[in-house]
Amino acid sequence: MELIRGLHNISARHHGCVATIGNFDGVHLGHQAVLGQLAEKADEFCLPTTVITFEPQPQEYFAPDNAVPRLTRLREKLLALRRFSVDRVLCLSFNRSLAQMPADEFIRRILVDGLGIRYLVVGDDFRFGAGRHGDFALLQAAGARYGFEVANMHTFAVDGARVSSTRIREALGRGALSQAGQLLGRPYRMCGRVAHGDKRGRTIGFPTANIRLHRKASPISGVFAVELFGVAGAPWRGVANVGVRPTVAGLRPLLEVHLFDFSGDLYGRHVCVDFIHKLREERRFDSFEALKSQILLDAQQARECFAQALEKA
Repeated sequence: MELIRGLHNISARHHGCVATIGNFDGVHLGHQAVLGQLAEKADEFCLPTTVITFEPQPQEYFAPDNAVPRLTRLREKLLALRRFSVDRVLCLSFNRSLAQMPADEFIRRILVDGLGIRYLVVGDDFRFGAGRHGDFALLQAAGARYGFEVANMHTFAVDGARVSSTRIREALGRGALSQAGQLLGRPYRMCGRVAHGDKRGRTIGFPTANIRLHRKASPISGVFAVELFGVAGAPWRGVANVGVRPTVAGLRPLLEVHLFDFSGDLYGRHVCVDFIHKLREERRFDSFEALKSQILLDAQQARECFAQALEKA
């Protein structure tokens, strides 16, 4: 899969494709249905598939202090899109220039002159261009003028309700990981590089892999039974905390993972952590001894979760 960073990196060889536009936060079942729809048209036209997305996401640009937590960072999104055989991702920098670009210019410069699209699939409520003046009807009119087809995204529903990033975010907020996984088509996952921490976990017998989340806010928090990938012998099971570590006066969200029966070196490794079951909320303890006692209980409960899942399999 090829990543095209910015409008200025579109070249002549990128001309001619079928495309879709959106944030694709989470790359959930609804997004996967769109990608399947796009792949069918790619086969029909013998053209590559292109996903057009934005960094930062538009809401993060217009209201950075009120933007909802992302389900996926850009790297996680790209990893997920690669699994669905997307040929190219055009990542447009959502800045002042793009925010103020008129809808007609967006169509001409990016969709027509830049990518030469033959087929475009978007939601019928899709808005774009300065003042959000561009809509589905404008795209259809442009398609008739420039010679490309515009189609609706098919609504994808689970349990009678539309699958959306908002619905998944709400499920994660309630700790309903099973429901979130059902809507995603896989367990909820966070990825990152293992960094050196303060090593306090070692002092109480629970060494942890510390993974910087590089997020202002996380869609999940608390203590979880998890599986870690990216290391030989994976999946490695363990218990993880996502939060600001109130017992040690932490400030920014951090993912800390203690793996069962693991003795290798993880520093510098890029790993992915699947969240299987929520055990409890994060909370502050009065002492490290109290924290150690709770971690022992968390680890035992996580082991029991995995044993029960094995029995049901």
